[in-house]
Amino acid sequence: MKKRKNIAILGSTGSIGRSSLEVIAACPDRFRLTYLTGHRNIELLQEQVRQFKPRAVVVREESNAALVRERLNGETEVLSGERGLQEVVSRDDVDIVISSLVGFAGLKPTIWALEAGKDVALANKETLVTGGEVIMRKVRKNRVRLLPVDSEHSAILQCLQGEKPENVERLILTASGGPFLHLDKKKFSTITRAQALAHPTWKMGSKITIDSATLMNKGLEVIEAHWLFGLPAEKIDVVVHPQSVIHSMVEFVDGSIKAQLGVPDMKIPIQYALTYPERRAASYGKVDFAALGQMTFFEPDRKKFRCLGLAYEALRAGGTAPAVLNAANEVAVGLFLEGRLRFSSIPVLIEKALSQHKPVHHPRLEDIVRADKETRDRLRNEQFT
Repeated sequence: MKKRKNIAILGSTGSIGRSSLEVIAACPDRFRLTYLTGHRNIELLQEQVRQFKPRAVVVREESNAALVRERLNGETEVLSGERGLQEVVSRDDVDIVISSLVGFAGLKPTIWALEAGKDVALANKETLVTGGEVIMRKVRKNRVRLLPVDSEHSAILQCLQGEKPENVERLILTASGGPFLHLDKKKFSTITRAQALAHPTWKMGSKITIDSATLMNKGLEVIEAHWLFGLPAEKIDVVVHPQSVIHSMVEFVDGSIKAQLGVPDMKIPIQYALTYPERRAASYGKVDFAALGQMTFFEPDRKKFRCLGLAYEALRAGGTAPAVLNAANEVAVGLFLEGRLRFSSIPVLIEKALSQHKPVHHPRLEDIVRADKETRDRLRNEQFT
């Protein structure tokens, strides 16, 4: 019988965190939850603690941690802040860390986990977007595994099994196209928050759902794929596939293409990352091809979805440019969700931030943090429409 893996989840109250807990609950013989972390949703966090009984929980703000500490009344250890995050990912009773914190906040905790010699199941794409060079150095130095949880990168990982790297011609990431695939670009300025959050296929958090609507999500995935699989921008393509059954493809030098297919359920790539390189039976759903009827594909309209092209530009610029892209996007999405920025102005703001930045190449962590902060500070003084 295989030893159970001890798992820490960073961001357990988010959509990936909740799905991860479902996977863990379905495989009690394989996985043991040892640590949870959360932010604002302390009610849900308390429910998770009581159900899964982790050895400790980390809450980002000390004021919320004190409240959780009081309510749990000694049921489990409660830590707070960055120190708490660094503490739990470094403990001996952790075999793998699921990094699903939202945005730039996931970078440092992922680095701490890698430095502690832990395998990481990465659901936070911004970590590789902003700090890909630093992250991959840590992976090589500490001889650990960085396993993708994004459905697209999990698909590529699966397609590459048994293949020689030199035989890979290109990677093909699939995109659902989001809710505005067929909407006239002239109407983008009138798009509401509710419309942008109504994703036709996936159920995700608000930030990633807006990124899907702008296709920035796919741009970030292109940068992530570059670091995970070592291919340049010109060998990573995007195709729109609204049915979201093919999660990505790999083309080889002989023209053959492998595709990974499945129902759009994040529990499948989460489980694969946790059991890699093995597979385990699951009942998350199967594709009914007769009911599906057909699968369609389109070239992405880069004039309408400018964020995709901006991501390619940032990847080619290299250095700290992707960190600026990510920071500007996080600010822009936040402003849109607050009703302070039009949907059509999201790429305008991002493009302006990139044009004002001179990339630092081969950056250290402090260079990345500085580029992120300077971008956010600069954008706070902008006038938005």
